[in-house]
Amino acid sequence: MSNAMIINGKEIGQEIRKSVAEEVAKLKDQGVTPGLAVILVGDNPASQTYVRNKQKSCEAIGIYSELIKLPNEVSEDELLEQIRSLNNSESIHGILVQLPLPKHINEDKVIATISPEKDVDGFSPVSVGKMMLGQETYLPCTPYGVMKLLEYTQVDIAGKHAVIVGRSHIVGKPMGQLLLQKDATVTYTHSKTPDLPSITKQADIIVAAVGRPNFITKEHVKPGAVVIDVGINRDENNKLIGDVHFAEVEQIASHITPVPGGVGPMTITMLLYNTVQSAQKKLLQDK
Repeated sequence: MSNAMIINGKEIGQEIRKSVAEEVAKLKDQGVTPGLAVILVGDNPASQTYVRNKQKSCEAIGIYSELIKLPNEVSEDELLEQIRSLNNSESIHGILVQLPLPKHINEDKVIATISPEKDVDGFSPVSVGKMMLGQETYLPCTPYGVMKLLEYTQVDIAGKHAVIVGRSHIVGKPMGQLLLQKDATVTYTHSKTPDLPSITKQADIIVAAVGRPNFITKEHVKPGAVVIDVGINRDENNKLIGDVHFAEVEQIASHITPVPGGVGPMTITMLLYNTVQSAQKKLLQDK
């Protein structure tokens, strides 16, 4: 018998997408179709799947999506040129470069070239700086999605101890900042943290983003904690599993996200949300 309430990212994501679709319809009534450009370099199968899902999601709610496929051997200059032309495009409100990029291309340089006004992934140094200062900006989609899951599930964050396991630029670091802004006390942990369970066991909210299958077990979790699993791994049968040992942890957590169907659907949902926000801002500027 499981105790934990399962946080259904699919359902919450659909609810948010419904309201985003309504905003898209309002924009179209005013002659604006929100547009998202996705640049895919090379033929990484996982990246191709992500990009396909993003395109499908755009089409489903009426966002114009443009896929720019570039060969693996494309030069850094050519890629930057492509981004600059999208920065200047009137029909594109969001630009996303699918990571990882081939080794010969500097990811930091690429992300910094995307106009902050169109950085719907929330990765540019300008977006990250504004997020740190609590200023209005596009928030990175996965941590933003996690915040929405907590909000919709009515998890009280203020005054709670949140422990982040993982320190990537994409999830771990921004995740801690967003929780801090909602008055959580935040501890960052990672692969070099000694005696990790002694820290995670103090957490009211655990966000696992280490990229190691079944890494967080019941010994890491205090009874009643909220456990958010950002991990996406494959087991030996090629089945999708998270960073959290779900069967063990759901017995003691108060809330838990499944993999798949937890955080995953929220990432694309927030990308659509940010793109529509960008189109709305542009419309206000042009008035």
